[in-house]
Amino acid sequence: MKKQLVAAGLLSFAAIVSASLAHAATPEELAKSKNCMACHAVATKLVGPAYKDVAAKYKGQKDAEAKLAQKIIKGGAGVWGPVPMPPNAVSDAEAHTLVKWVLAQK
Repeated sequence: MKKQLVAAGLLSFAAIVSASLAHAATPEELAKSKNCMACHAVATKLVGPAYKDVAAKYKGQKDAEAKLAQKIIKGGAGVWGPVPMPPNAVSDAEAHTLVKWVLAQK
């Protein structure tokens, strides 16, 4: 009986973990969870540039995704004014997901 309870508990735990991993956050949810939206908005300038303005500036640039992903990870300054963007605690994959979403804004 004890083994059955332990097995049932492990199966329940595995199901919960699988369900949470299966729900991948949208890029916008990722931006919110990483606090990007504290300084940026899609259509209007806040502390940092609007995402649609970033997309327009980098449209057609072949290295834009890699360049912007590094800006997100390491931070940057001087491109959009005097206020620097601090480095962000995101993985390389998360940075690329965010950049693809930003570059898709119109």
